[in-house]
Amino acid sequence: MQFNKCYQENFYFFTTYISEQIIKNVVKFKNIAIIYDDKYIDNENNFLKIKNFCKINNIKFFIIDNLKLAIKYKLDGLIISHDNKRTYLNVSSYKKNFKIIGKAHSQNEYFFKIKQNCTAILLSPIFQNLKYNTSKILTISKFNQISKNWKIDVYALGGINFENIKKIKMTKAKGVGFISLISNLKIKKPALFFK
Repeated sequence: MQFNKCYQENFYFFTTYISEQIIKNVVKFKNIAIIYDDKYIDNENNFLKIKNFCKINNIKFFIIDNLKLAIKYKLDGLIISHDNKRTYLNVSSYKKNFKIIGKAHSQNEYFFKIKQNCTAILLSPIFQNLKYNTSKILTISKFNQISKNWKIDVYALGGINFENIKKIKMTKAKGVGFISLISNLKIKKPALFFK
């Protein structure tokens, strides 16, 4: 699958730690960004390790729901969770190319994320996963129905693995977000996922 090249990141990896195996697999990707959940910022050592790894490897680094830390550590952007209802000012002037990306589950949440100045949406959950029961899963058809008229880039999130990643070709998604896929990466080039 050929993702749109106009938006720099096609892959968003959510993690709270870095390991040799993660490093080995992350560097196989082109156009990947790492997202850190600020609930775990009490372990500043892990946070700084990831930040330094991203800097050395020219990988974009985002944090969830913590604009103050994003600014303090000069991160590349902010992920706004679906239940975050705070209104954000336009912070693009703070740092060139600073991005605000929203997580959403529905059309209503999409409209609210637009008010929060999000420039892209991670729409979830597209596939079955442990976090959501079956009734909450969007499936390909619901994903397409919800996002068909969206005016900003959309990314698929939730339950993405080796068996279903090729199905993303059936959506308008510009890329994917994931957690476990990176730790189970067994092939040399992630681009092979989409052939």
